[in-house]
Amino acid sequence: MDLVILDIGLPDMEGHEVLEQLRQWSQVPVIMLTVRAGEAEKVRALDTGANDYVTKPFGTQELMARGRALLRTRRVPSDGTPPVFDDGHLHVDLVRREVALDGEPVALTRKEYALLSLLLRNAGRVVTQPQILQEIWGPTHQHDTHYLRILVGKLRHKLGDSALDSRYLFTEPGVGLRFKG
Repeated sequence: MDLVILDIGLPDMEGHEVLEQLRQWSQVPVIMLTVRAGEAEKVRALDTGANDYVTKPFGTQELMARGRALLRTRRVPSDGTPPVFDDGHLHVDLVRREVALDGEPVALTRKEYALLSLLLRNAGRVVTQPQILQEIWGPTHQHDTHYLRILVGKLRHKLGDSALDSRYLFTEPGVGLRFKG
């Protein structure tokens, strides 16, 4: 998921609790949306991990603009990772979310792109299977390694790789994956 819009007043649980649980496994941008306009509520939401706070009533265009602004700031890796990988064969632009192979655009699904992006941000390092599963599918799928095997196979195919002759995605058996460019 790219962005979460979360109401504080949920029927079964406070939005703050949902946000705390979400922050245990994801840094996805969150806009809190609520009728509660008090400063204390805003401070609590922002301190809990919300990226923005919008009170009802609100304009749809304003909400959309706030969402676009958050997504723009999220596109640039803040961990020092170069935003573009290009080895003359594979081109990945993390800012524009563009992938090309020998100059031809490669259409990746959201999860395929998320995996490639995660591995690129950790290039040269092994990313463990539980880390990948949590980042891409969330905490309830940490043991669903078959999901990962299928996704890796599809991504390898689209990048012109194979398990036996891989240029980019290397499996560390029983541990995880490593991107090597």
